[in-house]
Amino acid sequence: MIEELLPESVVTVETHGDEGFQDAPLYPEEQARVARAVLKRRREFTAVRACARRAMEKLGVPPQPILPGAHGAPIWPAGLIGSMTHCDGYCAAALARATDLASLGIDAEPHAPLPDGVLPSVFLPAEQERLTRLAAQLPAVHWDRLLFSAKESVYKAWFPLTGKWLDFSEADIELFADPGDEPRGGLRARLLVPGPVVGGERLDTFEGRWTVRRGLVATAITVPHP
Repeated sequence: MIEELLPESVVTVETHGDEGFQDAPLYPEEQARVARAVLKRRREFTAVRACARRAMEKLGVPPQPILPGAHGAPIWPAGLIGSMTHCDGYCAAALARATDLASLGIDAEPHAPLPDGVLPSVFLPAEQERLTRLAAQLPAVHWDRLLFSAKESVYKAWFPLTGKWLDFSEADIELFADPGDEPRGGLRARLLVPGPVVGGERLDTFEGRWTVRRGLVATAITVPHP
């Protein structure tokens, strides 16, 4: 599901449900980070790192610890960039060589409406207006949850480039539906604060893709080198 949203230079590993990833071994320093966490948190932490280590193997990189850094963002081995996501019944990791992409972000969420009261606090007025139009065109898609996922992917791509927090209100995201019966399409995020400088160029937009499948929405952002 995640693979179709990303270029060929990105390696992905995902798991639906319990496929043994939740009981994969952790490195001691990883184990220390979740020793006091509840069981659900420990299993998600373990499963998504098992996905990431398999992705490392696909890239020819020896598996190694993946510790959370600032704001929880994963610290990747030198020469790699990546992103991880997990929700009930699903987790995925996407990795690439830093020479191939500047940054990337992925996110998956249950394909269900956002809880009441969340939409006004998360989305800009212009985004809410576009959601209304999209819902009229494709009512089977929970556009509010999809946009929330896109916001998460934008942040995950933003943070490694800046080391700074990005508020939901600081990116205006537009979603586009592809023609055809499959619910999928593209997205564009216009940054409302000064964007990161990549290769000497300041970026003011991020581009990505989305899909809806198997009861999930998934989004991905890739930031190429200029």
